[in-house]
Amino acid sequence: MLTNKKISIIGTGNMGKALVSGLVCSRSSKPENIICTDSRENKLESIKKEYGVVTTTDNISAVKTSDIVIYAVKPQIMASVLKETAAVLDMSKLIISIAAGVPLAAIELCLHKELRLIRVMPNIAVSVKEGASAIAAGKHAFKDDINMAKAIFDSVGKSVFIDENILMDAITGLSGSGPAYIFLIIDSLADAGVKMGLSREDAIFLSSQTVLGAAKLLIESKEHPAQLKDKVTSPGGTAIAGIHTLEKGGIRTTLMNAVEAATKRSKELGEMMIKDFADG
Repeated sequence: MLTNKKISIIGTGNMGKALVSGLVCSRSSKPENIICTDSRENKLESIKKEYGVVTTTDNISAVKTSDIVIYAVKPQIMASVLKETAAVLDMSKLIISIAAGVPLAAIELCLHKELRLIRVMPNIAVSVKEGASAIAAGKHAFKDDINMAKAIFDSVGKSVFIDENILMDAITGLSGSGPAYIFLIIDSLADAGVKMGLSREDAIFLSSQTVLGAAKLLIESKEHPAQLKDKVTSPGGTAIAGIHTLEKGGIRTTLMNAVEAATKRSKELGEMMIKDFADG
């Protein structure tokens, strides 16, 4: 699907580099068909040496020669980069944005033209090819565009198509921000292990591996998390005693509130972006 497509990645920071790695290592795309741009020449030299991709500091030439354009720049410079490349954007190209907090409505306001737009919300785990990415499509995107976007982001983890753009704020609150919640949980579990006498190194390893193993078991077994929880909690045992304490501390409510707060903040930032893009 992507083999003969020219793909430009505008902005080769952590996310951009992760996408290059995923596309090249999965052989979804040939290195010579990937064009990476960045203002930092040392960054470009490094990624060219590591993956054999084409590099340039010229965003316009990269976009002009590409079939798929991925904007992987910081949200605060997204509008200026879009305007810089607007003249060479048209319906012949699939345009994907992974700029955090920038709704499709903001991009449409900025460019004032019909385009095949896709917005993707990946998370930081794409850097180890275990990302959770949500894909939303603009009104002019085709089914094949969604499939191509899915192929790109499946190379760095797993992706899901979200039919309603409005749900992207909830995605940001759950999976986009989710790794931060898990890091906090792992850190807390490690602290508990240290308190009980484990070394810090062992406590972090055991906490991390426990989370990884539990997630893998859940995904591969396809069982409901409550069913797996019941398998671990024997009558009068240690796990049920621990769960009682977690429930007493309101862990469910706290996590639900965290996702809700992050979702609301994502919506606020998105509204600000729409206003800024329209005013700019």
